[in-house]
Amino acid sequence: MTVPSSSRITGPVRVVGAGLLGASVGLGLRARGVDVLLDDASPAHLSLAVDYGAGRPDDGSVEPQLIVVAVPPDLVARVVLAELAAHPDAVVTDVASVKMAPLAELQAAGADLTRYIGSHPLAGRERGGPISARADLFIGRPWVVCGRPGTDRASISLLESLILDLGASPVEMATDDHDAAVALVSHTPQIVASLMARRLSGSTDAALGLAGQGLRDVTRIAASEPELWVQILGANAPAVVEILHAYRDDLDRVLAALGDVDASGARRALAEELAGGNLGVSRLPGKHGQDRRYSPIVVLVDDRPGELGRLFTELGEIGVNLEDLRLEHSPGAQVGLAEIAVLPEHLQRTIEELSARGWRIAG
Repeated sequence: MTVPSSSRITGPVRVVGAGLLGASVGLGLRARGVDVLLDDASPAHLSLAVDYGAGRPDDGSVEPQLIVVAVPPDLVARVVLAELAAHPDAVVTDVASVKMAPLAELQAAGADLTRYIGSHPLAGRERGGPISARADLFIGRPWVVCGRPGTDRASISLLESLILDLGASPVEMATDDHDAAVALVSHTPQIVASLMARRLSGSTDAALGLAGQGLRDVTRIAASEPELWVQILGANAPAVVEILHAYRDDLDRVLAALGDVDASGARRALAEELAGGNLGVSRLPGKHGQDRRYSPIVVLVDDRPGELGRLFTELGEIGVNLEDLRLEHSPGAQVGLAEIAVLPEHLQRTIEELSARGWRIAG
């Protein structure tokens, strides 16, 4: 197969595990003309991923240059060990969201780790399986590469070529630093979102009918697969527990203040906890990784075909770049709210131009 010059990968890539991540890797590479060899313990998963165009079944006729292991966390070490033995010339990586546990298993098994590099794309969806896979899943997302002292630089470069081909941004990080980081930015938020969403299960339909975008934002990831998350959380339990203990202390302070809100200092304690949240949010990097604040404008958009597209078109005609977008649409309402973010220096002009074109600006 002739690989387009736009592809950095020159040899076949074997993908073991044709679920969401594995099939998405396959789709992204196939879009660049890379020969993708698929394997999966489930014949149905494999067949479906092939039907969607994520690659071809690996018949053993060619040797892969690179192997991507995309299996559940509790199987990673076993599968990586088997792949290293079966393909002695290939570089092997995995995409599990925990890196310390499989590495420890491989070391205990006496594996030759000179060709193994753990990695983790910070991308996903609430639903899994090959049917949810997308070729653009990794575009613009960080992809952590956990090299170790003595790791061959050529092997790291090969893995980074795969990452760049998929549109992601490689980020080199030590294995333990990675697990501590994802405990904070991914694993603990999953627990918090799930526990909040669980409170909704016993609520009335009338109460849920009042839910706005804030609740949906907080609980969105609670739709993720429990079976997968039990494995992830179990593999990174110490780091998650440390954060949850601190979170429990925060909750205890809030409970104490709310328990007697008229007590001296109670309102100040609440204000400090809420202000701490403001500070944390302000540290999240925005577009292109910039730590920069944008100015929001809330535009009322009629619920009819083409209105949102017209808003985008007219923003382009005005010459204002859309830095971020959030949509909110209450059930039964005939109008939606589009919260657009622009650079502060463009705020007043954007409001005036949109108003002149007939758009209603909230507030």
